[in-house]
Amino acid sequence: MPTPTLVTFIVYFVLLLCIGFYFYRKSVSIEDYLLGGRGMGAWVTALSAQASDMSGWLLMGLPGAIYLGGMASVWIAIGLFAGTVLNWKMVSGRLRVYTQKTDTITLPCFFEQRFGDPTGLLRVVSAIIILIFFTIYASSGLVAAGKLFESIFDKVQYQQAVIIGAAIIITYTFLGGFLAVCWTDLFQGALMVLALIIVPAVAYLKVGGMDAISGAMELKEISTSMLPAKGTTGLLAIVSMMAWGLGYFGQPHILTRFMSVKSVGKLSESMTIAIVWVFISLGGAVIVGFVGIGMFDNLTGGEEEKVFIYMIGKVMHPWLAGVMLAAILSAIMSTIDSQLLVSSSALTEDFYRKAIKRDATEKEIILVGRICVIIISVIALILALRPSDTILGIVAYAWGGFGAAFGPLVLFGLFSRKTGWQAALAGMVTGTVVLVVWKQVGLGEYMYEIVPGFIANCMTIFLVNIAIGQKDQKILRQYQDVVRVVHGKE
Repeated sequence: MPTPTLVTFIVYFVLLLCIGFYFYRKSVSIEDYLLGGRGMGAWVTALSAQASDMSGWLLMGLPGAIYLGGMASVWIAIGLFAGTVLNWKMVSGRLRVYTQKTDTITLPCFFEQRFGDPTGLLRVVSAIIILIFFTIYASSGLVAAGKLFESIFDKVQYQQAVIIGAAIIITYTFLGGFLAVCWTDLFQGALMVLALIIVPAVAYLKVGGMDAISGAMELKEISTSMLPAKGTTGLLAIVSMMAWGLGYFGQPHILTRFMSVKSVGKLSESMTIAIVWVFISLGGAVIVGFVGIGMFDNLTGGEEEKVFIYMIGKVMHPWLAGVMLAAILSAIMSTIDSQLLVSSSALTEDFYRKAIKRDATEKEIILVGRICVIIISVIALILALRPSDTILGIVAYAWGGFGAAFGPLVLFGLFSRKTGWQAALAGMVTGTVVLVVWKQVGLGEYMYEIVPGFIANCMTIFLVNIAIGQKDQKILRQYQDVVRVVHGKE
């Protein structure tokens, strides 16, 4: 690796660690450590939400999918953009008001309070789902970090690279909690969008423009049409790719950002910033994939996910290359740190504080939270040392898991007055089981497993609601109070 690129990387690592140390003493309560004291501004909320959403797959997995699939794979980006817009418009404001009304700082606790579950089952089962799928999700980020370091450091082996990346992420998340994660995300989000504007623009000119790309696509027999192939298979493929957007309604690391904003009024500004950021970022990633088709031959077997890395090395000056490569690392880190923190909250707030030691002090809870960050990181690290799938493949399973398990619960919780805890619990379990079974029996090859899981969850909630609706008058009044606040009547 050229010395300028190495220096840039080291400076970037030092900056992240300094942020972690700075916020170490500012996390004096569990709400500070897990939710930043509900004091996040518009820019931090927007870029933190989107940077933690668009992980390493944005700069590696998505360009790789475009490189292999051409125009047919653009539906993934369209689905994600639509999901982002709907999540901000439909969910963000109501969730912010509702979580403050119920005095909850985690999604499992919100489900318990919102639906009036006296058994604690809703909280416990949802916390278990978070731990399982976030461990898988975090491992995908460490796989991406391993591929990145392996590609740019000649003497660093994949396993060593994974360990180095994990050590840095764990350190600043362990120290600074939510505040450190959000402020690093602000910086990382800006760096990611900068890279996705500059690199594809320079590479496009260098490769010879649209004629060269079209010629390469024709030569390699890569799809130049977004229209489905004749028959059911092509239509199912489009539905599967668009269905990525359904996942947004159930992603705890994104929903947590909505809970943390300083006021509902800030969300309108945050939404505009977030939507513009996502449009530019997804567009840049798609262009990277297309330009890569004209620039590189024979990237297969997982190598296609390194197309952005190779592109940076080919078109950027060593100093700029270091900054652009740091952007890829930013995408990876900005998601893993959020996932570690939400997983830690599931163990500390939803298990330890609620079920094991109700009288635990704030200092004790924060310490337990930091220990949980290390435990979850180690498990994800073990999974990442021997990856069994591509980055996009691992992310797809975890993303689908959250969408199928939690998406309908969030929507019914925010927009259905009479949904009871029995319906919510039954729907969550059904959606998760259908998703896992669909994937395990191989049906995921025909349709993305989030679709049947999400539908099964919704249908179960609807049917159980008919038989056992919400009867608790306190819960029903609480819903009406939230609606009045959201519509500005209070």
